[in-house]
Amino acid sequence: MSVSASGPRPASTPLHSVSVAGVVVREDGRVLVIRRADNGAWEPPGGVLERDETVEDGVRREVYEETGVKVRAERLTGVYKNMALGVVALVFRCAPEAGHAHPTDEAAAVRWLTVDDAAAAMGEVYAVRVTDALRDGAVPRIRAHDGRTFTA
Repeated sequence: MSVSASGPRPASTPLHSVSVAGVVVREDGRVLVIRRADNGAWEPPGGVLERDETVEDGVRREVYEETGVKVRAERLTGVYKNMALGVVALVFRCAPEAGHAHPTDEAAAVRWLTVDDAAAAMGEVYAVRVTDALRDGAVPRIRAHDGRTFTA
């Protein structure tokens, strides 16, 4: 057995990584997207949640670090699990509060795109996160994928 903050944990207990992302929507309906510096993929800004931060603080930090835009997390819109990697992503609809979008070390490009343009630029598992964030309704979507396509 290994030991965690809450006590002993059986060695068979699966480990997961938790990430957060923000679908930032301007008043004109455009969404903030990044082109990742490491792989060139277009995605909503986000990343791994740190152990010592709340989920909302993590969303704000990740969006700011990757885009230069400060945001307010409005609501959880989806929970997505990459079954191949064991990554659980919590995605929030966010509103911009301050700052100007610009490239960063993590984002080779940062753009405000229409929803259609953003969805067309992204792979399926990221495009769906954007469309889920823009739909009406308070109930978050819960989905599983293999890294490219949805499995459930």
